[in-house]
Amino acid sequence: MKYILLSSITAVVTLFCSCGNDTRKEAEKLLETANAQYVNGQYDKALSIIDSLRSMFPNSVETRKRALELYQSISLKKAQDDLARTDSMLQAVTNDYNYMKTKVEKDRAELRATAEELRKLNEMKVRLDSLKVRFDTECAKIKYIHKKQKEK
Repeated sequence: MKYILLSSITAVVTLFCSCGNDTRKEAEKLLETANAQYVNGQYDKALSIIDSLRSMFPNSVETRKRALELYQSISLKKAQDDLARTDSMLQAVTNDYNYMKTKVEKDRAELRATAEELRKLNEMKVRLDSLKVRFDTECAKIKYIHKKQKEK
């Protein structure tokens, strides 16, 4: 009886250990896939894979730690890319706005400014303000990610 009980316990422990090893391998494979997507510039796919890894393998602690580091790196790169695009658009819109503002002010002084010109100027100012907010948000996001990375 003791032999059967001991054999059963050994079999169950072996089964759990082998399942744990398979689970770890599956989690590692997902992490490798996420890393490959990151290297290929597919940031959203990589983040999605990491989210899947987190939900599917809650007990793979070491893999999840490395996944968090990769997640932060991907988020940082994505934010930096978005910041660069936003900066380019901000510069272009600022130049266009300044040109249009000068023209409209001249037309106003000569009492020739049209409602259409004023409307376009206001729309451009709204776009400019929106881009400034987006730029500031991306800067704050990058600073926050750097802060979190340094905490490790």
